[in-house]
Amino acid sequence: MKDISEYNSGMTENELFSFLFDKVITKEVNTFSKLKELMTPGLRDKWTHPVIMRIFELVKRLNWGFFSAIGPRTHIKLWRELVIPDKDFPEAGDIKKTLQISDLYVAMVDIHGYTQFCMESRKNLSMMHTLDWAIENEIRRISTQCGAISQRERGDEMVVVAASATDALMVTLCIIDYFGKTDVVSDPEIPTKRTGSAEALPIFKITAGITGGNTQSPLIITERGNLAGFLLNSGARLQTRANELSPKESRIMIAKQVMLNFQKENAINKCTLIKNDSIYFFDTGHIEFKGVMIPTCEVVFEKKERYKEAFSEDMTKLFASIRDNHWEQRIFQDLMELLIKVSQSMPKFSIIPSEPIRNMQTITNESYAQLCRFSMKAYGMDEDYYLAVEHLHHLIEISEQIPLFDRLILDYLKGVSDKYTLLLNLFTVHLDKEIDEKAAQIFHGNHYKTWLAAKNGYQVYEKLRAIGRKSRDISKKKNVWLSLIAQKKEQMEFTLYSGKK
Repeated sequence: MKDISEYNSGMTENELFSFLFDKVITKEVNTFSKLKELMTPGLRDKWTHPVIMRIFELVKRLNWGFFSAIGPRTHIKLWRELVIPDKDFPEAGDIKKTLQISDLYVAMVDIHGYTQFCMESRKNLSMMHTLDWAIENEIRRISTQCGAISQRERGDEMVVVAASATDALMVTLCIIDYFGKTDVVSDPEIPTKRTGSAEALPIFKITAGITGGNTQSPLIITERGNLAGFLLNSGARLQTRANELSPKESRIMIAKQVMLNFQKENAINKCTLIKNDSIYFFDTGHIEFKGVMIPTCEVVFEKKERYKEAFSEDMTKLFASIRDNHWEQRIFQDLMELLIKVSQSMPKFSIIPSEPIRNMQTITNESYAQLCRFSMKAYGMDEDYYLAVEHLHHLIEISEQIPLFDRLILDYLKGVSDKYTLLLNLFTVHLDKEIDEKAAQIFHGNHYKTWLAAKNGYQVYEKLRAIGRKSRDISKKKNVWLSLIAQKKEQMEFTLYSGKK
C-alpha cells in the first residue's frame, strides 16, 4: 500500500500499520487530527481503530516532547488541561501549543552536590549509573504517582509540570524525601523510600522554585514539544533564589499564587500535607525578576525551621513599611522588632563578636534582643543616627555567625543597613558643613582653639566633629534627617533582586 486510495477492508492490520508508520516517520503525519484525516476512508471499519491508536502512541512519542509520556489514565488532570480530545477517540487527541490556563504549575528542581558526587564517583561508575537510573526512573515514577510529569535537564536539574498546586507541592516534597531520605509527605500511596542499589547513594539536598496558577503567565509548547515562556523562566528564577538562600540545605520557593491556589484546593478535601501539618508558608515578600515583581513564599517543611511561624506577622509588617517607603521611623523600628522576635524564637545560640559591643563579650539570644532595643532607642529617642547605624553593622556581623539564622532576614538586614548608611553619609556632609559655619558657637575656650589647630590633623579633627554632631547647638537634627529622606526617596527604594541582571 503506497497511497490511502489503495485502502480496502480486506487488507491486514500489519499492512495498514506499516503504511501509517512510514507517514509518521517521514513527518507527513505529526498530529492525531492529520492521522484521522488521512484515515477517513477506513474510519468506518472498526478493525482499523486499534491500529490508529497504536499509531497515535507513536505520534505522541515523536512529537509531544516533554509531554510524550502522559496518558488519560495515568495523568488525568494534566490530560484534561493539555490535550484537545477527539470526539471519536476519547483516549487520543492533539497537544495544545499555547497554554494560557490557570491550572498549570511548573517546578524547577536542582540537586545539590551533583557535580561533587560525579567527581568523587569517577572511579566507581556504577554509582553514577545508579544515580542516573534513579533520576530517570524513580523520579518519573514518583511524578506519575503525583499526577505530574517530569523531565531531566542538564544533569542535575529537573523540570516538573503539574495540573494543580497540590500536585506540584506533593511531587516536589516527594523528590526531596527520596533524595534526602526524609519523610515529609508520609503518603503510603507514594513510596519515596529508596530500594535496591539506590540505597547506597548519599543524601542529596534539593532546591526548587514553583510557579503557576495564573492565566497571565502563559506556557508555550514548541514544535519539538519543549517548554518555553515566562512561567518556565520565573520558576527557574525562584529556584535560583532558593539556591541563594540555602546553598547547602533543601528549600522550596514558590510564587504566592501557588500558595493561594493550594489553600483553595484544600479548603474542603484536605490532602496529606494538610492532614499531617507537614508544611507552613512563610511570606518572603516581593522579589524582582527582570523587571517583574513577584510576590513569593517559602514552603517550610523542616521541623527545626518551624520557629519562623512566630515572627511571620513581624516580617509582613516590615515588607509593608519598605513597600510604602517609611524610612523616617517605621522601617528601622519594624526591622528591630522583627530581629527581637527572631532571636527570641530561634534555637539558643552564643556568639563571640570580633570586639565587645556595649561591654558584651558574648552575644546570646537575649543580648541580641537587647542590642536591638539599644538600636531602637538610639534611633527613635536619642536621635543618635550614628550609633543606630553602627549597631546595624554589629547586628549583621553577629547574624552571619548564628547557625540557622534565616538568610532572607539577613538579606533584608543588609539591604536596610545599606540604605541608612547611604543616608548617614549624606547627613554627615550636611552636619559637617554646619559645624564649620558654627564652630565658634559649638566649641568653647580651649576646645575652640584646639579645633582651629586640629584642622590640619585629620584624626583629631574627625573626633571633634563627632562631638560637634551631638551638640544641642546644631539646629533641628531630626528635621534635617527627615528632610534628607524626603529628598532621596528614589534612592531609598529597596527591593531584593534575584537572578540575572
